[in-house]
Amino acid sequence: MKRRTLLKNMSLLPLAGGVAGTLLSTETKAAPAPKRDVLAELGLRTFINAAGTYTAMTASLMPAEVMEAFQQSASEFVMLDEVQDKVGAKIAAICHAEAAMVTAGCWSAIVLGTAGVLTGADAKKIATLPYPEANGLKSEVIIQKSHSVGYDHAVTNTGAKTILVETKEELEKAINDKTAMLWFLNKEAASGKIDHTTFLQVGRQHNIPVMIDIAADVPPVENLWKYNDMGFDLVCISGGKAMCGPQSTGILMGKKELVAAARLNGPPGGGNIGRGMKVNKEEIIAMYVALDNYVKRDHAKEWKMWEDQLAVIDNAVKNISGVTTGIVVPPVANHVPSLEISWNDNKIKLTKEEMGLKLRNGKPSIETVSWEKDNTIRVTVFMLKPGQDKIVANRIREELILASV
Repeated sequence: MKRRTLLKNMSLLPLAGGVAGTLLSTETKAAPAPKRDVLAELGLRTFINAAGTYTAMTASLMPAEVMEAFQQSASEFVMLDEVQDKVGAKIAAICHAEAAMVTAGCWSAIVLGTAGVLTGADAKKIATLPYPEANGLKSEVIIQKSHSVGYDHAVTNTGAKTILVETKEELEKAINDKTAMLWFLNKEAASGKIDHTTFLQVGRQHNIPVMIDIAADVPPVENLWKYNDMGFDLVCISGGKAMCGPQSTGILMGKKELVAAARLNGPPGGGNIGRGMKVNKEEIIAMYVALDNYVKRDHAKEWKMWEDQLAVIDNAVKNISGVTTGIVVPPVANHVPSLEISWNDNKIKLTKEEMGLKLRNGKPSIETVSWEKDNTIRVTVFMLKPGQDKIVANRIREELILASV
């Protein structure tokens, strides 16, 4: 090729960084590195949660909006007390309370709330816990005997002593100058002889604060403000169950001066029993977003979706010979529809424990609950991802058929 022709052809080519440069950079650009799968790296078993919001099963999964709030707040520094101030005011407004704070779970809400009742805002008194009686503080908390099922240990973490009663008369008689608080466990309301209203009335008559634990008692959504409206001085609830906030969060809400005292008994301050009950800014903010989202859901639509998912599972197993099914809705605590599946051991040679293991060890792994009855499991769907109801239905049906005789 003549030199003049070569130069002419070169003048028609794109400048550096044009098409030729683009093609070259596209061809040589390295593929993006795959995201790190830490769960696989650690060899952790993941599973379909057809059991419920149990702490041991890591409760609930945070939705995208909550995770976004968590990640966004992780990118900036803010003062922790200011986060609690702002978030507490928002939560209090939603839940009809004078004040609120995000705690390290419902247990922490009980501990800090009780501590606030015992000490008030007095720094010297705060420093004396967990020895309230030895330091001249009121130190007794009255509880119905049927409500003492383990969670009242959170009360005694403060050094308070629990006094157990069964009737209103016993309650009145137990009150003395050492009585600091009355404590009510909502999930055991039906088992006690003293109802909410009576318990509150006695507390008011004697000017004694009354706390209620409603850890897993939403839905219904109205419970978020029901007990504040009733007049309970402090209300404690878990954040990582049906509301789908971070699992390690809870909410303490109620009277302004008591919530303020509770905060002084916890982080970021020191010299108190609650210093270790830290909640980081990401969790506090994510809990607010989870609560806000939960209140705004279409709860009737959600309940209908749960019923439809349970119907898929029910229809897959109820016609198997020896199998009986029924819908169960607990009256309080985890008040969601679930499916109870039972089978006749003369027709299906499988214990409930064996069924649980087969579902757990299958692919995919599934967790359900072995119920009190023999040969019975209970399935919930409110923690399922879309489409998992069909997987659960097929796996349970498969194991029941394989064990049929």
